[in-house]
Amino acid sequence: MPYDTIYALSSGRPPAAIAIIRISGAGAHAAASAIAGDLRPARQAAVRELRDPDSGGLLDEALVLRFDGPASSTGEDLVELHCHGGRAVVEAVLGAIGRLPGIRLADPGEFTRRAYENGRIDLTEAEGLADLIQAETESQRRAALLMAEGGLRNQVDDWQRRLVALSARAEAAIDYVDEDSVDGDSGLVADCATLANELREWLVRPRAEPLRDGIRVVLAGPPNSGKSSLLNALVGTERAIVTAVPGTTRDHIEVALSLSGVPLLLTDTAGLRAASEMVEQIGVERSRRLIETADILVWLGEPADAPDHTRAIRLHPRCDVPGRENAPFGSTAVSSTTGEGLQKLVDQIVTEAKHLLPGEGDLALNRRQANCIIVAHNSLQTIENKGDVAVVAEAIRAARTAFERLTGRAGIEEVLDSLFGRFCLGK
Repeated sequence: MPYDTIYALSSGRPPAAIAIIRISGAGAHAAASAIAGDLRPARQAAVRELRDPDSGGLLDEALVLRFDGPASSTGEDLVELHCHGGRAVVEAVLGAIGRLPGIRLADPGEFTRRAYENGRIDLTEAEGLADLIQAETESQRRAALLMAEGGLRNQVDDWQRRLVALSARAEAAIDYVDEDSVDGDSGLVADCATLANELREWLVRPRAEPLRDGIRVVLAGPPNSGKSSLLNALVGTERAIVTAVPGTTRDHIEVALSLSGVPLLLTDTAGLRAASEMVEQIGVERSRRLIETADILVWLGEPADAPDHTRAIRLHPRCDVPGRENAPFGSTAVSSTTGEGLQKLVDQIVTEAKHLLPGEGDLALNRRQANCIIVAHNSLQTIENKGDVAVVAEAIRAARTAFERLTGRAGIEEVLDSLFGRFCLGK
C-alpha cells in the first residue's frame, strides 16, 4: 500500500546556520522539483534557487540532495533541502511545500517508522536510534550508538541462523527417525542447551533502563544531617531548601545529573525520625520506600544506624564543624561548605554505579528485548531430556518466533506507536 508523501524540518529549531528539510515518498522528487527546479542525479549535491511554486518568488538558495528508493534512509524516494536556518526562511520554504498537492506534514517519528517498515532498519536499531536522540551522557551515547548501528541485530541474526539449522535437524528427525525420537541426532538436544546457556549469559548482563533513566542515588539519614546541603553541593545549584529547622524536607527531591559521564538520578529524602506531624510522616514513609528501591544509598547518619543495603556509602557529614573532624571507621568525611571529601564521594558513587551499567562496548538489553530473549531461552530450556522430536521441533519454533518479535518481524504492532512517538517531528 503506497504511503503519503511527507515533509518536515529535520534539523534543530531555528534560528541556526543551516536548516535541513526532508521530503519522502513517491512524490518527493516531483515536490522538490516544483520548489527547486531540475534535480541532479541521486547522491549528487547541487545549489538551487528555491522558489514559491505559486508566485515564483525567491525563497532561498539551498543545497539540494536527491536520494532514490530503496537506497535511501526511509527506503523511499527522498530529497533533502539544506537551507539557511533563519525562522522566516524555514517557515517560507515549509509553507511553499505544504501548499503542493498530495503532500502532508510528517507525524513524529514517521521518517524512522518508514525506514523500519521498508526494511532499512529493524526494531532494535529503531530503539537504539530513539535512545541516541535522547542521550544526555557519554555512556548513554555510546550504548545507544552501538544498538543503532545494528549491534544486537547482528547477534540476533546469528542466533536465528543457528535456530534455523536446529529446526532443519529436528524436522529431518521427524521425517526419518523411527518412533519420533531424537536418537538419530544425539547432538540436537545438546546444541539447543548450548544456545540456551548463551542466552542466559546475555540475560544476566546489566540492563539498559538504569543507563537510560539514570542510576538512582538516594541521600538518606536523620533530620539536619546535611542531605539537602550535600545535594546542592553535588549539583552545583540551590535545588533543595536548607535550614536549621529539623524536618524542612517533607518530600523527596530528584535531580538528574551526570558525574564522570555516568547518568544519575540524585534523590534527597525527608529525614528519618518518629514524626508526629502527618505531612512529615508521609515524607518519612516515602523515604523508607526510596531507600529500599535505591541503586546506591548514601547514608549521612550514624554508621550503626545505616539501613541494610548492598551498595551503601557511609558518610561523616559536616566534618568542618569543630568536634567532627574525625570520621568513624568505614565512613567518608565530607563537608558541603568547604568541599572536603566531595571528590572522594563522587568517585565512590561513580565506581558503584559502573557496576550497574554495561561495560565499554557491551550491548545493554531493554525490558522488551530481554523479555523476548527470556521466552526464547525458556523454550530451549524445555528441550532438555525430551525424547519426543516433535516437542523439540515445536520448542525451537517458539524460540524463533520470540526472536522475530525481538527484531520486529512479527507480532509487535502494540509497541510501534509508543516507540516512534518518542521521536521528533522530522525524524
